[in-house]
Amino acid sequence: MGAVVALSGPAGGALVQAAEGAADDRLAALRAMGRPELALTRWRAETLKIRAYDGDLARIAVPADADADWVRAMADPSADLSHPMKGPFRELRGGDADQHRAALRLAKQAHLLPAALVLPVADAAALAAELGLSHISLDQLGQSAARLREVASARVPLSSAARARVRVFRPADGGEEHYAVVVGRPAHDRPVLARLHSACFTGDVIGSLKCDCGPQLNAALGQIGAEGAGILLYLNQEGRGIGLANKMRAYALQDQGFDTVEANHRLGFEDDERDFRIGAEMLRAMGVTEVRLMTNNPAKVARMQANGVAVAERVPLRVGRNPQNADYLETKARKSGHLL
Repeated sequence: MGAVVALSGPAGGALVQAAEGAADDRLAALRAMGRPELALTRWRAETLKIRAYDGDLARIAVPADADADWVRAMADPSADLSHPMKGPFRELRGGDADQHRAALRLAKQAHLLPAALVLPVADAAALAAELGLSHISLDQLGQSAARLREVASARVPLSSAARARVRVFRPADGGEEHYAVVVGRPAHDRPVLARLHSACFTGDVIGSLKCDCGPQLNAALGQIGAEGAGILLYLNQEGRGIGLANKMRAYALQDQGFDTVEANHRLGFEDDERDFRIGAEMLRAMGVTEVRLMTNNPAKVARMQANGVAVAERVPLRVGRNPQNADYLETKARKSGHLL
């Protein structure tokens, strides 16, 4: 929405706003209360040749003559090649960066570009009450992933499996729902054939050739259907967790010659922003503690085992290669460790 949010923590408070939603009137309002700073992830900072003194992020002073267009351009790499010079920058160091870190986390949760204006203040709670702002404590934001609860289920016959049910899980914090497609009656006394599939609108729905997601989804459901029992978890973590809009931004950068990992980094994201704890929690909620996991990604195996779900076997799922996605798959293997 572009709204300002108040953050409170042990070391003080701050008013924060996602850079993507910057507007001149809001920037002027922040300046009237102090000197706003801009927080960028280390990856975006590296692209802009800014020193990240805080390790995972960089803090820079917002120039007195900078407007909202400058703030948005600092976050959005779409014009980096045509307008490469945005500095000089005055990097900030020392002091506490927890509010800046929290602001970036909030932007990511909203599927916005991970860059934020941060104005340190003495009493964020009081300002929130005075100005009618949302107020969040760093303790709240630092809690682990919200607990999931099942809210609905129904029989949904599939072309690959007539005996299937869809079970819908909702997080307590009001975030995105996730789905479990349960085929047959998986026995819990032996490893359950399972797949953690992250949502991919382009591959799953409209048949994009840029990835292998659609073929993987269909192949997994087909194999589960052939065996007569299993679970496919459909996790709403589009674009490796960055959201569809940012995924399209990454695609546009790929058209400029960057690979999938480089594009994510130029946007300010990690290689993979997904949270596989969600899948482990859903499986445990259904009474599943051991799986035969259909994946080419060793990170999924490690995350499942670290979160209480044993992986008895990794079942390869090598489908969907075509001339359009050959480079993408090569990058996944070379840079992300996928076994392709």
